[in-house]
Amino acid sequence: MTQKQIYETALRQSAAELGCMPEDFFRNEPVITAAVSPPDARKYLKLPYPAYFVSYGSNIVASVSAPLRDIAADYLNRYPAAHCFEPPHLHMLHEALAPFGCGVSFTAEYWLPDLNALKPLPCGYELRVLTQTDFAELYLPAWSNALCKKRPELDVLGVGAYDGGRLIGLAGCSADCAEMYQIGIDVLPEYRRRGIAATLTSRLALEILNKDKVPFYCCAWCNLPSARNAVRSGFRPAWTEMQADSLENIAEINRTDS
Repeated sequence: MTQKQIYETALRQSAAELGCMPEDFFRNEPVITAAVSPPDARKYLKLPYPAYFVSYGSNIVASVSAPLRDIAADYLNRYPAAHCFEPPHLHMLHEALAPFGCGVSFTAEYWLPDLNALKPLPCGYELRVLTQTDFAELYLPAWSNALCKKRPELDVLGVGAYDGGRLIGLAGCSADCAEMYQIGIDVLPEYRRRGIAATLTSRLALEILNKDKVPFYCCAWCNLPSARNAVRSGFRPAWTEMQADSLENIAEINRTDS
């Protein structure tokens, strides 16, 4: 798989989820589409969102419900694409959405592998490639980023690091859509800052590519440890997303995470 094929795969997936064309991400003005819920969307996306914004850097495509179309258009035409996903501007978007019972919920940065940087990395511990049958006993809090207890059927591949037979780090991937697998990583606290996360992430990315799937990685902009791991592992920023959700759902998330 070439770098061009990796990038185009991600573009196709985003376009399907927004109901647009891949080339819309590179137009000279924002593109707004009707909110959709395609069957081939990534499994963890709760589409359709009231408003869903995606940018690959030069433009923004927004998929929105009909009552919010004018709000989205006004917002996207008011600010440069590079600043639409950051405060203080998104506070204005949140306030404009509030009368409709909605608000800004999540923003995230997504990463794709750079084939010139992705390579096997050493960490000094035994590595084992794991498959779905190996995960049954691993749905524990320690491995909640690498594996998803809510969707265990999607956890298809992993790489574990072992110290004397003890699992100390785990990278797992979820088959979130037909062509792309998302990587999550966990390392036990006492083993962090030893390069284990980057070793596991890069090794799993190579295993995914060997299966002709595209590995991708996601983190919040403020999660610097995760972003640093992405860079060390050979990943580079590819696209960004921002979601709006109901104020009720946002309040529930805040209660759950408190």
